[in-house]
Order: sequence, then C-alpha cells, then structure tokens
Amino acid sequence: MAVETSPTANPHSRSQTWLVIAAWIGVLLVSSFPEILFDALGASPPAWLAWAKPASMALLLALCLVWQPLRLLWQFAAVMLVFSAGDSLAQAVFASPTWQGRFAGSSFFTFYMSIFVVDFALAAAVLAALWLVKRRRQDFYLTRGQLDAPVEPVRWLGIKPGESWRVFGWIFAGCAMLAVFFPTILALRPSGDQLARALPLLPAAILFAAINAFNEEAYFRLSTLATLPQAVGRTQAMLLNVTLFGLAHYLYGSPGGILGFLMTAFLAFLMGKAVLETRGLFWAWLIHLLPDVVVFFSYALGWVG
Repeated sequence: MAVETSPTANPHSRSQTWLVIAAWIGVLLVSSFPEILFDALGASPPAWLAWAKPASMALLLALCLVWQPLRLLWQFAAVMLVFSAGDSLAQAVFASPTWQGRFAGSSFFTFYMSIFVVDFALAAAVLAALWLVKRRRQDFYLTRGQLDAPVEPVRWLGIKPGESWRVFGWIFAGCAMLAVFFPTILALRPSGDQLARALPLLPAAILFAAINAFNEEAYFRLSTLATLPQAVGRTQAMLLNVTLFGLAHYLYGSPGGILGFLMTAFLAFLMGKAVLETRGLFWAWLIHLLPDVVVFFSYALGWVG
C-alpha cells in the first residue's frame, strides 16, 4: 500500500521569509520608529537608544555572516551599521556644548552650513561603505543614470507605456514642490516685509536644499536600494525604503506627523522608482531638491521672523 507523505516545505521559501523578516526588523530598528514609540508614550527617548541602533546593526551583521539563511542581507547590515553609527555620532556633535556654543547663535548661512558639513560627512561615510561592498559606483547608483529611460507604467499615476523620465521627472518634481508649498509657506502666511527680508536668503536655501537632497538620497535611498533587492526582491526593497524615509520625517519633517509621513513616503516611492528605472541618482535628486527649496525657504522666513 502506498504511504502518503506530507510535502516538504521549500527551503528557499523559508530562507526568503527569514530575509524579509530580518530586513523589516533592521529597518524599523535603525529608523525613527523607536523614537516615535517613546513619543507616543509621552516619554523622551533614553540616551542609550542612539547607540542601541548601531549595536543592533552590528548584531544583524554578525548573524548574516554566521547564519546561511540571512547571508544575502550582509551588505545591507554593513551599510546600515555605518549609517546608524554615523547618525548617532552626528547627533552627539549637534548636542555638544561646543557645537551649541559655536553655532547656535550664528547667522542663517553659518548655522545650517555647520549642520550640513557634519551631514555630508555622514553621507560620504555611507557612500564609502557602499563602495566597499559593491566596488563599482554604478552598482550603487552613484551616477547620473539614463535620463530618458522609460517609466514603468503606473495606472493610478496616469503613466502609460512609452512615457519617459525626461518628461515625468520634471512633472514629479514640480508636483512635489507644489505639494510641499501649500502646507508650509501658505501656513506661515508671511507678510510682505517678512518676504522681503527673507528673499536675500533664497540662494542659501537653494544651496542647502541641493546638499540635503544629495545627502538624504545617499544614506536613505542608495543605502537600501543598492543592497536590499537582491536579498528580498524589488517590491519589498521599495516598501522598506518608503518606510525608512517616511518614518524619518514623521517627527522631524516639514510638515511632520501622519501628513509628513504620507507625503514623504509617496515621494520616496517616486524617488526610489527613479533610481531603479534610470539606474542613477539625477531624477531622484531633482524630485527631492525642489520641495526642499520650499522647506529651506520656510526656515529662512522663520529666521527673519
């Protein structure tokens, strides 16, 4: 008599499940999610949290190196270790009495440039880590990319087959700028005198927007999209990137909260789509740049009072 045997679970499927679970845990731990939880509980994040993040990434990297089912995540863990350690160090610099005493009362240009010098060092560290694990900058999208690459159709965005990034890149960037303009500048209701005093700061706002867009694309976008698709697939990689970027702006975005999360998560989707489809950074940087000009000009308006 034939004996029925239950089908054996697919080892590849089990391994893929572990990869996806570990990637989500890693992204949530390294993101602003822990701070959001403390904020929701009405408590300030403990001092140890900043260094618990790189410690968790070091543990994840160790697991990736010793446990075969997670081996494909080692590049992600290594880059996130550099990012989280660098971010914690940057926050310690900003909070230090030396930095506060030197820059807290300085001019608009000096204050924000001092921030971006440190932030650019963080972006450079992440890019160096990506180069070490990838060895070719094209493999982590640190290139202009194909500017006229076709846009993969998205029906709910009105993108049909045959459309080009050379057209939709500008459309997305312009729409992103307008979407940020209304809840920021209009909410401030600046007076004519305030606008006149802030206008000389516009070139600095544009410069800061350009630097910030590059920095955040490096350590939010390239860090994940260059290391996750081969481990968890493109769809999961995009979802993880959207979550990481959205959570980063929940507490500190302009605007913040749920609206900030939803807006920046949607922008992350567009920018991630641009990086993967053009295999380069230009359109993602531009889509990021234009709304950031609005954000930094709103900071200039606040600066002049």
